This record gives sequence, structure tokens and C-alpha cells, in this order.
Amino acid sequence: MSDNLKLETEEREPLDSYERGEWRSISALQDALRQYQQYATAALESEGLVSVVLPKEDLKAIRQKATEVGMSYQTLIANIVHRFVTGSLVEKPRA
Repeated sequence: MSDNLKLETEEREPLDSYERGEWRSISALQDALRQYQQYATAALESEGLVSVVLPKEDLKAIRQKATEVGMSYQTLIANIVHRFVTGSLVEKPRA
């Protein structure tokens, strides 16, 4: 069957594997899916990945400040959060 299809190598390999009978059903599919979702969640949490929604104006200002100091805005945000949680972020009066 796969001989009639024009597939790239990365597409052909799983199809050939399936046709050779190397694939099998998982008896407890929902349990397996839950387990792999837990693995994925744990991996993301261990990496410290966070998604935060910021107002457009704040994000624009952060990007501008990051450019001024020569770093990415993600690095600047991480730096600000680190300084806040370690107590070294000091609020200065605005001029």
C-alpha cells in the first residue's frame, strides 16, 4: 500500500513500521494518556516554564526597556521576578 504514496522519509518510516506489524494497541488507553500527560506536565514544571498574560502597553514598555539594556524581554522579566522574590527589587519614586 505505501508503495503507491509519494512520502518523505520521515513520513514513510512510521507507515512502513505499521505495515510490518510493529504497532500494537494499548489495552488501557485512557490510563496511558493520563500517565503521559502527567509526564509532560512534570517536565514543563521542572523547566520552570510559565505563561503570563500582560497588558499590551506593559509588554511594549518591557520590550523597550529590554532593548535599552541589551537583553531579551524574557530575560528581563525573569530578572525582575528573581530580584522581587529575593528581596533585591527596590521601588524607586518616579520622577
